[in-house]
Amino acid sequence: MTDRAFSLALTQRPRRLRRSASLRALVEETVLRPADFIAPLFVIEGEGPPEEIASLPGVRRLPIHALVSECRELWALGIPAVDLFAKVADSEKDAVGSVALGDESLVARAIRAVKAAVPELTVITDIALDPYTTHGHDGLLTEDGRDVDNDSTVEQLIAMALAHARAGADLVAPSDMMDGRVAAIRAALDAAGFEQVGILAYSAKFASGFYGPFREAVGSSKVGTVAGPADKKTYQLDPANRREAIREALLDEAEGADILMVKPAGLYLDIIRDLRERTHTPIAAYQISGEYAQIHAAAERGWIDYERCRDESLIAIKRAGADMILSYFAKEVARGLRH
Repeated sequence: MTDRAFSLALTQRPRRLRRSASLRALVEETVLRPADFIAPLFVIEGEGPPEEIASLPGVRRLPIHALVSECRELWALGIPAVDLFAKVADSEKDAVGSVALGDESLVARAIRAVKAAVPELTVITDIALDPYTTHGHDGLLTEDGRDVDNDSTVEQLIAMALAHARAGADLVAPSDMMDGRVAAIRAALDAAGFEQVGILAYSAKFASGFYGPFREAVGSSKVGTVAGPADKKTYQLDPANRREAIREALLDEAEGADILMVKPAGLYLDIIRDLRERTHTPIAAYQISGEYAQIHAAAERGWIDYERCRDESLIAIKRAGADMILSYFAKEVARGLRH
Protein backbone atom coordinates (compact mmCIF):
# COMPACT_ATOMS: atom_id res chain seq x y z
CA MET A 1 0.00 0.00 0.00
CA THR A 2 1.33 3.43 -0.94
CA ASP A 3 2.10 5.90 1.84
CA ARG A 4 0.20 9.10 1.22
CA ALA A 5 0.39 12.37 3.09
CA PHE A 6 -3.04 13.33 1.78
CA SER A 7 -6.09 11.24 0.90
CA LEU A 8 -9.53 12.41 -0.22
CA ALA A 9 -12.50 10.94 1.60
CA LEU A 10 -14.40 10.07 -1.59
CA THR A 11 -17.30 7.65 -1.89
CA GLN A 12 -17.52 8.09 -5.66
CA ARG A 13 -14.33 7.42 -7.60
CA PRO A 14 -15.25 7.07 -11.32
CA ARG A 15 -11.69 6.07 -12.17
CA ARG A 16 -12.31 2.70 -10.48
CA LEU A 17 -14.06 1.52 -13.64
CA ARG A 18 -11.20 2.66 -15.88
CA ARG A 19 -8.45 0.69 -14.12
CA SER A 20 -8.18 -2.12 -16.67
CA ALA A 21 -9.14 -2.92 -20.22
CA SER A 22 -11.64 -5.53 -19.04
CA LEU A 23 -13.38 -3.08 -16.71
CA ARG A 24 -13.49 -0.46 -19.44
CA ALA A 25 -15.05 -3.01 -21.78
CA LEU A 26 -17.79 -3.80 -19.26
CA VAL A 27 -18.93 -0.19 -19.05
CA GLU A 28 -18.36 0.88 -22.64
CA GLU A 29 -21.50 2.66 -23.78
CA THR A 30 -21.07 2.91 -27.56
CA VAL A 31 -19.82 0.01 -29.66
CA LEU A 32 -19.23 -0.19 -33.40
CA ARG A 33 -20.39 -3.28 -35.30
CA PRO A 34 -20.06 -4.20 -38.97
CA ALA A 35 -23.85 -4.00 -39.13
CA ASP A 36 -23.69 -0.28 -38.32
CA PHE A 37 -22.19 0.52 -41.73
CA ILE A 38 -23.38 1.33 -45.21
CA ALA A 39 -20.56 1.26 -47.75
CA PRO A 40 -20.66 3.98 -50.45
CA LEU A 41 -19.50 2.54 -53.78
CA PHE A 42 -18.74 4.21 -57.11
CA VAL A 43 -19.65 2.36 -60.31
CA ILE A 44 -18.36 2.97 -63.83
CA GLU A 45 -18.91 1.50 -67.28
CA GLY A 46 -16.65 -1.05 -68.91
CA GLU A 47 -14.82 -4.30 -68.28
CA GLY A 48 -11.50 -2.80 -67.30
CA PRO A 49 -9.78 -2.56 -63.92
CA PRO A 50 -11.02 -0.33 -61.10
CA GLU A 51 -9.94 3.32 -61.19
CA GLU A 52 -8.10 4.94 -58.30
CA ILE A 53 -9.48 8.23 -56.93
CA ALA A 54 -6.57 10.47 -56.00
CA SER A 55 -8.34 12.42 -53.27
CA LEU A 56 -9.91 9.31 -51.68
CA PRO A 57 -7.07 6.96 -50.73
CA GLY A 58 -8.13 3.34 -50.90
CA VAL A 59 -11.42 4.10 -52.67
CA ARG A 60 -11.89 3.12 -56.33
CA ARG A 61 -14.44 3.47 -59.09
CA LEU A 62 -15.61 -0.04 -59.94
CA PRO A 63 -16.88 -1.53 -63.20
CA ILE A 64 -19.88 -3.75 -62.59
CA HIS A 65 -17.92 -7.04 -62.46
CA ALA A 66 -15.62 -5.57 -59.78
CA LEU A 67 -18.58 -4.00 -57.98
CA VAL A 68 -20.15 -7.44 -57.61
CA SER A 69 -16.94 -8.85 -56.15
CA GLU A 70 -16.69 -5.95 -53.72
CA CYS A 71 -20.28 -6.47 -52.59
CA ARG A 72 -19.61 -10.15 -51.94
CA GLU A 73 -16.66 -9.19 -49.74
CA LEU A 74 -18.64 -6.57 -47.85
CA TRP A 75 -21.48 -9.01 -47.18
CA ALA A 76 -19.01 -11.63 -45.94
CA LEU A 77 -17.64 -9.03 -43.48
CA GLY A 78 -21.10 -8.41 -42.05
CA ILE A 79 -21.80 -5.08 -43.75
CA PRO A 80 -25.52 -5.17 -44.56
CA ALA A 81 -25.87 -2.40 -47.15
CA VAL A 82 -24.20 -0.48 -49.96
CA ASP A 83 -25.07 2.86 -51.53
CA LEU A 84 -24.36 3.14 -55.27
CA PHE A 85 -23.08 6.26 -57.04
CA ALA A 86 -22.33 6.48 -60.74
CA LYS A 87 -19.52 8.11 -62.69
CA VAL A 88 -20.39 8.52 -66.37
CA ALA A 89 -18.38 9.94 -69.25
CA ASP A 90 -18.72 13.66 -69.92
CA SER A 91 -19.88 12.82 -73.44
CA GLU A 92 -22.98 11.10 -71.99
CA LYS A 93 -24.08 14.09 -69.93
CA ASP A 94 -26.69 16.66 -70.88
CA ALA A 95 -28.55 19.48 -69.16
CA VAL A 96 -31.29 17.22 -67.78
CA GLY A 97 -29.36 14.09 -66.79
CA SER A 98 -31.07 11.83 -69.34
CA VAL A 99 -28.46 9.09 -68.95
CA ALA A 100 -29.61 8.52 -65.37
CA LEU A 101 -33.07 7.39 -66.47
CA GLY A 102 -34.37 4.17 -67.89
CA ASP A 103 -33.97 0.49 -67.20
CA GLU A 104 -30.59 0.22 -68.91
CA SER A 105 -28.89 3.05 -67.05
CA LEU A 106 -25.55 2.25 -65.44
CA VAL A 107 -26.99 2.13 -61.94
CA ALA A 108 -29.99 0.01 -62.98
CA ARG A 109 -27.66 -2.58 -64.51
CA ALA A 110 -25.45 -2.45 -61.42
CA ILE A 111 -28.42 -3.05 -59.14
CA ARG A 112 -29.50 -6.11 -61.08
CA ALA A 113 -25.98 -7.54 -61.06
CA VAL A 114 -25.49 -7.02 -57.33
CA LYS A 115 -28.92 -8.38 -56.36
CA ALA A 116 -28.36 -11.46 -58.53
CA ALA A 117 -25.02 -12.14 -56.85
CA VAL A 118 -25.78 -11.11 -53.24
CA PRO A 119 -29.58 -11.05 -52.95
CA GLU A 120 -29.69 -10.45 -49.21
CA LEU A 121 -27.45 -7.36 -49.36
CA THR A 122 -29.46 -4.15 -49.05
CA VAL A 123 -28.90 -2.01 -52.14
CA ILE A 124 -29.43 1.73 -51.79
CA THR A 125 -29.20 4.11 -54.74
CA ASP A 126 -28.47 7.81 -54.93
CA ILE A 127 -31.32 9.81 -56.43
CA ALA A 128 -29.84 13.07 -57.73
CA LEU A 129 -28.76 14.39 -61.10
CA ASP A 130 -25.37 15.98 -60.40
CA PRO A 131 -23.24 13.07 -61.73
CA TYR A 132 -25.21 13.14 -65.00
CA THR A 133 -25.63 16.83 -65.88
CA THR A 134 -23.26 19.03 -67.84
CA HIS A 135 -23.67 21.78 -65.24
CA GLY A 136 -23.09 19.47 -62.25
CA HIS A 137 -26.13 20.54 -60.25
CA ASP A 138 -28.49 18.17 -58.48
CA GLY A 139 -31.44 19.13 -60.66
CA LEU A 140 -32.67 20.94 -63.75
CA LEU A 141 -31.77 24.58 -64.17
CA THR A 142 -34.27 27.38 -64.65
CA GLU A 143 -34.39 29.02 -68.09
CA ASP A 144 -32.00 31.79 -67.04
CA GLY A 145 -29.57 29.26 -65.54
CA ARG A 146 -29.47 31.06 -62.20
CA ASP A 147 -31.13 28.43 -60.05
CA VAL A 148 -32.32 24.82 -59.91
CA ASP A 149 -36.01 24.43 -60.72
CA ASN A 150 -37.62 22.54 -57.86
CA ASP A 151 -40.71 20.95 -59.40
CA SER A 152 -39.31 19.88 -62.77
CA THR A 153 -36.35 18.37 -60.90
CA VAL A 154 -38.70 16.32 -58.71
CA GLU A 155 -40.40 14.97 -61.83
CA GLN A 156 -37.02 13.76 -63.12
CA LEU A 157 -36.12 12.26 -59.73
CA ILE A 158 -39.36 10.28 -59.72
CA ALA A 159 -38.43 8.69 -63.06
CA MET A 160 -34.99 7.85 -61.72
CA ALA A 161 -36.38 6.32 -58.52
CA LEU A 162 -38.86 4.18 -60.45
CA ALA A 163 -36.11 2.87 -62.73
CA HIS A 164 -34.04 1.86 -59.70
CA ALA A 165 -37.05 0.24 -58.04
CA ARG A 166 -37.75 -1.80 -61.18
CA ALA A 167 -34.12 -2.94 -61.16
CA GLY A 168 -34.45 -4.20 -57.57
CA ALA A 169 -33.21 -1.41 -55.29
CA ASP A 170 -34.24 -1.88 -51.67
CA LEU A 171 -34.00 1.80 -50.75
CA VAL A 172 -33.83 4.92 -52.89
CA ALA A 173 -31.97 7.87 -51.41
CA PRO A 174 -32.92 11.32 -52.73
CA SER A 175 -29.91 13.54 -52.01
CA ASP A 176 -31.00 16.61 -53.96
CA MET A 177 -32.71 18.66 -51.21
CA MET A 178 -35.67 19.68 -53.39
CA ASP A 179 -38.87 20.56 -51.55
CA GLY A 180 -41.56 17.87 -51.58
CA ARG A 181 -39.54 15.20 -53.30
CA VAL A 182 -40.00 12.56 -50.59
CA ALA A 183 -43.80 12.70 -50.77
CA ALA A 184 -43.74 12.71 -54.57
CA ILE A 185 -41.37 9.73 -54.79
CA ARG A 186 -43.36 7.83 -52.16
CA ALA A 187 -46.60 8.37 -54.05
CA ALA A 188 -45.03 7.32 -57.35
CA LEU A 189 -43.46 4.18 -55.88
CA ASP A 190 -46.75 3.16 -54.26
CA ALA A 191 -48.75 3.81 -57.44
CA ALA A 192 -46.34 1.60 -59.41
CA GLY A 193 -46.62 -1.27 -56.93
CA PHE A 194 -43.32 -0.65 -55.11
CA GLU A 195 -44.77 -0.17 -51.64
CA GLN A 196 -41.91 -2.18 -50.14
CA VAL A 197 -39.16 0.00 -51.61
CA GLY A 198 -38.05 2.36 -48.85
CA ILE A 199 -36.79 5.94 -48.89
CA LEU A 200 -33.58 6.95 -47.16
CA ALA A 201 -33.90 10.73 -47.37
CA TYR A 202 -30.95 13.09 -47.29
CA SER A 203 -32.98 15.25 -44.95
CA ALA A 204 -30.37 17.60 -43.52
CA LYS A 205 -27.75 17.97 -46.24
CA PHE A 206 -25.59 21.01 -45.72
CA ALA A 207 -23.78 23.19 -48.27
CA SER A 208 -20.44 21.94 -47.02
CA GLY A 209 -16.95 22.73 -48.23
CA PHE A 210 -15.94 19.11 -47.54
CA TYR A 211 -17.56 17.49 -50.60
CA GLY A 212 -14.60 18.01 -52.93
CA PRO A 213 -13.24 14.44 -53.14
CA PHE A 214 -16.73 13.03 -53.73
CA ARG A 215 -17.33 15.45 -56.58
CA GLU A 216 -14.08 14.31 -58.14
CA ALA A 217 -15.21 10.70 -57.73
CA VAL A 218 -18.51 11.20 -59.61
CA GLY A 219 -17.21 13.84 -62.01
CA SER A 220 -19.42 16.71 -60.87
CA SER A 221 -16.73 19.10 -59.65
CA LYS A 222 -17.03 21.49 -62.60
CA VAL A 223 -20.25 23.16 -61.46
CA GLY A 224 -20.94 26.56 -62.94
CA THR A 225 -23.99 28.72 -63.62
CA VAL A 226 -24.64 32.40 -64.06
CA ALA A 227 -25.15 32.49 -60.30
CA GLY A 228 -21.53 31.50 -59.72
CA PRO A 229 -19.33 28.41 -59.63
CA ALA A 230 -20.34 25.43 -57.47
CA ASP A 231 -23.11 27.37 -55.75
CA LYS A 232 -25.57 24.84 -54.35
CA LYS A 233 -26.69 27.10 -51.54
CA THR A 234 -30.15 27.63 -53.00
CA TYR A 235 -31.05 24.04 -52.12
CA GLN A 236 -28.50 22.69 -49.63
CA LEU A 237 -28.67 23.90 -46.02
CA ASP A 238 -26.74 26.80 -44.52
CA PRO A 239 -24.13 25.31 -42.12
CA ALA A 240 -25.15 27.96 -39.58
CA ASN A 241 -28.74 26.72 -39.22
CA ARG A 242 -29.78 24.13 -36.65
CA ARG A 243 -33.51 24.82 -36.50
CA GLU A 244 -33.87 24.75 -40.27
CA ALA A 245 -32.14 21.38 -40.41
CA ILE A 246 -34.58 19.84 -37.94
CA ARG A 247 -37.52 21.37 -39.79
CA GLU A 248 -36.31 19.82 -43.05
CA ALA A 249 -35.87 16.40 -41.46
CA LEU A 250 -39.27 16.39 -39.80
CA LEU A 251 -40.90 17.41 -43.07
CA ASP A 252 -39.28 14.40 -44.75
CA GLU A 253 -40.54 12.18 -41.95
CA ALA A 254 -44.07 13.52 -42.42
CA GLU A 255 -43.79 12.91 -46.18
CA GLY A 256 -43.01 9.23 -45.66
CA ALA A 257 -39.23 8.88 -45.34
CA ASP A 258 -38.23 5.57 -43.74
CA ILE A 259 -34.76 6.77 -42.70
CA LEU A 260 -33.53 10.33 -42.17
CA MET A 261 -30.00 11.32 -43.17
CA VAL A 262 -27.69 13.99 -41.77
CA LYS A 263 -24.79 14.93 -44.07
CA PRO A 264 -21.96 15.64 -43.28
CA ALA A 265 -21.76 13.63 -40.07
CA GLY A 266 -18.75 14.57 -37.93
CA LEU A 267 -19.17 18.32 -38.41
CA TYR A 268 -22.87 18.15 -37.54
CA LEU A 269 -23.05 15.93 -34.47
CA ASP A 270 -25.31 18.49 -32.80
CA ILE A 271 -27.84 18.06 -35.62
CA ILE A 272 -27.77 14.27 -35.23
CA ARG A 273 -28.39 14.66 -31.51
CA ASP A 274 -31.12 17.27 -31.98
CA LEU A 275 -32.89 15.02 -34.46
CA ARG A 276 -32.46 11.91 -32.30
CA GLU A 277 -34.31 13.70 -29.49
CA ARG A 278 -37.21 14.60 -31.78
CA THR A 279 -37.92 11.39 -33.71
CA HIS A 280 -38.11 7.63 -33.42
CA THR A 281 -37.39 7.24 -37.13
CA PRO A 282 -33.99 5.64 -37.85
CA ILE A 283 -31.19 8.12 -38.47
CA ALA A 284 -28.33 7.70 -40.92
CA ALA A 285 -25.24 9.88 -40.98
CA TYR A 286 -22.81 10.24 -43.88
CA GLN A 287 -19.15 10.62 -42.97
CA ILE A 288 -18.31 12.39 -46.17
CA SER A 289 -15.32 12.34 -48.47
CA GLY A 290 -13.61 15.40 -47.01
CA GLU A 291 -13.87 14.01 -43.48
CA TYR A 292 -12.34 10.74 -44.67
CA ALA A 293 -9.62 12.42 -46.74
CA GLN A 294 -8.47 14.77 -43.98
CA ILE A 295 -7.88 11.86 -41.58
CA HIS A 296 -5.81 10.13 -44.25
CA ALA A 297 -3.86 13.29 -45.05
CA ALA A 298 -3.04 14.12 -41.43
CA ALA A 299 -2.03 10.52 -40.72
CA GLU A 300 0.24 10.44 -43.78
CA ARG A 301 2.09 13.46 -42.39
CA GLY A 302 2.48 11.77 -39.03
CA TRP A 303 0.32 14.32 -37.22
CA ILE A 304 -2.28 11.85 -35.89
CA ASP A 305 -2.65 8.15 -35.15
CA TYR A 306 -4.65 6.89 -38.13
CA GLU A 307 -6.60 4.02 -36.56
CA ARG A 308 -7.34 5.82 -33.28
CA CYS A 309 -8.62 8.93 -35.02
CA ARG A 310 -10.58 6.91 -37.59
CA ASP A 311 -12.34 4.93 -34.89
CA GLU A 312 -12.90 7.94 -32.67
CA SER A 313 -14.56 9.81 -35.53
CA LEU A 314 -16.96 6.91 -36.08
CA ILE A 315 -17.72 6.38 -32.39
CA ALA A 316 -18.60 10.07 -32.12
CA ILE A 317 -21.17 9.74 -34.92
CA LYS A 318 -22.83 6.71 -33.34
CA ARG A 319 -22.68 8.25 -29.85
CA ALA A 320 -24.49 11.33 -31.17
CA GLY A 321 -27.44 9.13 -32.11
CA ALA A 322 -26.92 7.74 -35.61
CA ASP A 323 -28.29 4.24 -36.16
CA MET A 324 -26.22 3.68 -39.30
CA ILE A 325 -23.13 5.31 -40.78
CA LEU A 326 -22.19 5.74 -44.42
CA SER A 327 -18.41 5.77 -44.42
CA TYR A 328 -15.52 5.03 -46.76
CA PHE A 329 -13.87 3.41 -43.74
CA ALA A 330 -16.63 0.76 -43.60
CA LYS A 331 -14.75 -2.16 -45.12
CA GLU A 332 -11.48 -1.79 -43.23
CA VAL A 333 -13.22 -1.16 -39.91
CA ALA A 334 -15.52 -4.14 -40.40
CA ARG A 335 -12.54 -6.31 -41.26
CA GLY A 336 -10.83 -5.24 -38.03
CA LEU A 337 -13.94 -5.88 -35.97
CA ARG A 338 -14.28 -9.39 -37.39
CA HIS A 339 -10.74 -10.40 -36.31
